[in-house]
Amino acid sequence: MENTPERITKDQEKVVLVGLINQEQDETKAKEYIDELEFLAHTAGAKVEKKFFQRLDVPNTVTFVGSGKLEEISNFIKINEIDTIIFDDELTPTQLRNIEKRLSCKVLDRTNLILDIFASRAQTAYAKTQVELAQLQYMLPRLTRMWTHLERQRGGIGLRGPGETQIETDRRIILTKISRLKEQLKKIDKQMNTQRKNRGKLVRVALIGYTNVGKSTMMNLLTKSEVFAENKLFATLDTTVRKMVIGNLPFLITDTVGFIRKLPHGLVESFKSTLDEVREADLLIHIADISHPGFEEHIHTVNETLEEIEAGNKPTIYVFNKIDAYTYNKKDDDDLSDKTTENWTLEDWKRSWMAKNNTPSVFVSAKEKTNIDELKKILYKKVKDIHVTRFPYNDFLYAPEFEDID
Repeated sequence: MENTPERITKDQEKVVLVGLINQEQDETKAKEYIDELEFLAHTAGAKVEKKFFQRLDVPNTVTFVGSGKLEEISNFIKINEIDTIIFDDELTPTQLRNIEKRLSCKVLDRTNLILDIFASRAQTAYAKTQVELAQLQYMLPRLTRMWTHLERQRGGIGLRGPGETQIETDRRIILTKISRLKEQLKKIDKQMNTQRKNRGKLVRVALIGYTNVGKSTMMNLLTKSEVFAENKLFATLDTTVRKMVIGNLPFLITDTVGFIRKLPHGLVESFKSTLDEVREADLLIHIADISHPGFEEHIHTVNETLEEIEAGNKPTIYVFNKIDAYTYNKKDDDDLSDKTTENWTLEDWKRSWMAKNNTPSVFVSAKEKTNIDELKKILYKKVKDIHVTRFPYNDFLYAPEFEDID
């Protein structure tokens, strides 16, 4: 597509990252967000040379960071021949234009980076259509910035520059494309909705969770299938549905796209049909990476997104994955300070509110296949409860080996 922002290539670009420290995100959280942004950059094929932080109550409306910090970044970029600068928050069209003018290099924000990764990961025509729609919606208010390479003539009537004329032309083209893509997605949505109805009344289970928590690995383990799994963010975008049987009890299980903090709203809109698999599921398996220090916030982010798509009240099983990689700070016997979650063992977490509330919880390692049988028993019981409600007079033979749990 013409006049789109440059795509990140597979060749490693040298990039720097920029984030803010403020009341909404303290230094610890800001560093965690930047580490996630670094993982995103790595997934896109970039090499991070440096991370910059600035303490600001609110982003600078003109250049996101202050003039002094921008000068510091500019000097580093020139000395180290940096290709790209990536900001951890979405930039306004004005901020993008001003920063590019000051730094004379490619400028991306978190949204642009996520869209780029989605574009590179999309495999099916449906996923590609969803991503293209989100890209066009992101691009539309930023057209002026994309035509800064055209010198505009200054003057009165009759002296309007070619850039402005081209921008209006491109805006009409993009609006037409957006309309066409929305119509395409409506047709596909109807087809997918029909497919879901044709699956009959089998109980439907959806794997959900933050990106890179091991959903596809868990899918492969439970269903003995070969869903693509990789230690990168958004390894898979396309929904995968498999039939699964536990103790003669059949049901459908779906692997869905991972969620992430600061997920662009345009992506939520574009991936509506993909998220419909979650919305229409009977049971959710919420997978969290317990080895990640921010896993509780990840759970909160996923739950917020579920509320946004009106799927927050679904029956849920919490699966805390990667216990093989879990580490904690062991307190010394002479340390009299209060114990914090950083000092919690896995047993402490199991005894916590997550294991005590009404939502079933299980601690597993998909990689080492630890406690998978326990997960299957919990999954069997929850699916059976739904199954007997749906088929009250079915003489289905349930498996006694999966009945010995509370």
